[in-house]
Amino acid sequence: MFSHVMIGANDIAAAKRFYDAALGALGVPPGEIDIRNRVVYSHDGSRFLITLPLNGEPADGANGGTLGFKAASPEEVDAWHAAGLANGGTAIEDPPGVRYVPDGRVVHLAYLRDPSGNKLCGFYRIK
Repeated sequence: MFSHVMIGANDIAAAKRFYDAALGALGVPPGEIDIRNRVVYSHDGSRFLITLPLNGEPADGANGGTLGFKAASPEEVDAWHAAGLANGGTAIEDPPGVRYVPDGRVVHLAYLRDPSGNKLCGFYRIK
């Protein structure tokens, strides 16, 4: 459904450090800086970009928005969370672990805010 996702950041170097570590735990190669000073991650046919806001205003987390990153295992979710915390992220909500969704799904989740306040989720579907 999506070709790419782009989010704003206030400090491109801090964002790159955070996402290189957190996404690296999911097997994503380090981001590259393009000619517009955006960080670009390419993986499995998708692109994730980070930019200074084009309107010159400060970046902030979308109220009510969450960006989810798919993991290959519960251990990968936990590694993503730990790498994010060690590189400027902030733990939010419950600690990483199993959640039972009302429709019968069982998932392993972890939540973080990146250095600019964007809400992120590491996600693995168990059942």
